[in-house]
Amino acid sequence: MDRPTYLMTDPACFDVSYRINPWMDPKAWSAADAAAARDGSAALRAALEATGANVEIIGAVKGLPDLVFPANAAVVLDGRVLMARFRHPERQGEEPVFRAVFQKLKSRGLVRDIVDFPEGVFHEGAGDAIWDADRRLFWCGFGPRSSRSAIPVIRKTFGHETVALELATERFYHLDTCFCPLAGGKVLYYPPAFTPDALATLRAHIPDSQRIEATDEEAAAFCVNAVNLDARIVMAKAPESLRTKLRARGYSLTEVDLSPFIRSGGASYCMTLRLDRTSVPAAQLHAAE
Repeated sequence: MDRPTYLMTDPACFDVSYRINPWMDPKAWSAADAAAARDGSAALRAALEATGANVEIIGAVKGLPDLVFPANAAVVLDGRVLMARFRHPERQGEEPVFRAVFQKLKSRGLVRDIVDFPEGVFHEGAGDAIWDADRRLFWCGFGPRSSRSAIPVIRKTFGHETVALELATERFYHLDTCFCPLAGGKVLYYPPAFTPDALATLRAHIPDSQRIEATDEEAAAFCVNAVNLDARIVMAKAPESLRTKLRARGYSLTEVDLSPFIRSGGASYCMTLRLDRTSVPAAQLHAAE
């Protein structure tokens, strides 16, 4: 694949009909929210395509509203797909749907092989295993959704270092809601989402000059849940404070109104799964061309 390639889901069946995190309130959901979700998903796709990315769209499935968050479907690196095992029954129906999707992608040569976690080990995909291209390692969240026992499986499957970070609150239940590696080695993160031990680990790996702390307001706007490609960041509507911080570091922002999805606890990173991510450093790829 020559262009960055992302998986997204048709939002036709998206709603907030159950509650498995503190952001979700089924009683507050309306038909107007469903219409806004369709617009938001289309705008996110357009924003990604404007960066030069290719977007693969999978179909909606009635009764599986959170299928719109394919980041949770699997960990994907170097063409290998490590399938998720969801903790909550409400999302377990997504597993066979995503497996069928990955089988089709494999038949087209977009992924190479598909592997599974052991029975009884919960892990919710790229939401809790975030590849850091600059450090060539996985940051692995655990606690609310993913099991700590999943982390050695990730290390063995992909052959790369993993750094475990325990999440401290159900409000930021996946690592991607509170932690975002950015091109150039910087990291945007929300400190209150982590246990003291996790914060110490994070700060030991990332120098102060490369850490960008999100405020309560910025984290609640789901701006840490962002898609980064080189100096470009695609995220939910951001407070001016975050725009200032990121632009000062040399990043350009594309903001999309994703408020209906935030009401389910997700935004741009959750709504996408990058399929072409590679562990080979960019310099080596260019040298081979």
